[in-house]
Amino acid sequence: MKTVLITGAAGFIGFHTTARLAQAGWRVIGADNFNDYYNAELKRARVKALGDNATVHEIDIADADAFSKLVQETTPEVVIHLAAQAGVRYSLENPFAYAHSNLNGHLSVLEACRHAKGLSHLIYASSSSVYGGNTKTPFSETDPVDAPVSLYAATKRADELMSSTYAHLYGIKQIGLRFFTVYGPWGRPDMAYWTFTDKILKGEAIPVYNHGEMRRDFTYIDDVTEAIERMAGHAPDFSGEDRTHRLYNIGNHTPVPLMTFIAALEQALGKKAEKHMLPMQPGDVKETYADVTRLAADYGFNPSTPIEEGLKHFVDWRLTNRDF
Repeated sequence: MKTVLITGAAGFIGFHTTARLAQAGWRVIGADNFNDYYNAELKRARVKALGDNATVHEIDIADADAFSKLVQETTPEVVIHLAAQAGVRYSLENPFAYAHSNLNGHLSVLEACRHAKGLSHLIYASSSSVYGGNTKTPFSETDPVDAPVSLYAATKRADELMSSTYAHLYGIKQIGLRFFTVYGPWGRPDMAYWTFTDKILKGEAIPVYNHGEMRRDFTYIDDVTEAIERMAGHAPDFSGEDRTHRLYNIGNHTPVPLMTFIAALEQALGKKAEKHMLPMQPGDVKETYADVTRLAADYGFNPSTPIEEGLKHFVDWRLTNRDF
């Protein structure tokens, strides 16, 4: 039985990845600090839902000594690093939280992997936010990403550069995943699909930024974990390449207009939304759109869950899980 160590295992993507790989027969070790960026009880409920399928250790990955010790003791073949301080808007208010979790935390993971015995490869979370205000669409992994519009995006790009450097210096095989607006059951309460759902149910107005003139590449959580499971099985072929590091867009490659997204949510809820039209927020971007040609070529997979289907799954979950 192969062992995988997953950071951020109590988080949204981490929880689903942990559950999927455990079901696939992996021995799963998790790490999470259960911080209070959002309700920590939701994180603990996720871990409880995992049952005996995984062991989740409560540690801060930015504590390099503690994380290195965990890696040495568990000897994973694969490390999947999903822990991070998320959120574009929160980074405007709490910048140092991003340096701690996203920069120090990522470096801690890289150092632990550098000294790990028997490690096949490292998979880590980046973000579509690294594309900043790029106007060329769809976004490709070869596009320039040197003009981030939020500190969150800057830390994620810094993570990619650190990983590339460690691949060059130490030959660590690495896969960086640029996630495009991941959503689904057990999601994050700070995301629009969750906050909109709660406001519509309460009869409150939802904030519609840039007066609805926005498009997002929404990616359903099961498509994300499908991609990660395939990648956990093997690293890509780096033959002839200068660095053992490759980036992949993980997106539905179908940008959805904001008003279409709201209409799909209204349909799933069976209730109309009251809309409060607002200007664009600082740090936000007008459109995201993933080119997934590289993902399809290397792993034979294209995320494809329609927004209507994915939102229906989330709404069904939320209606029976109102405690968070």
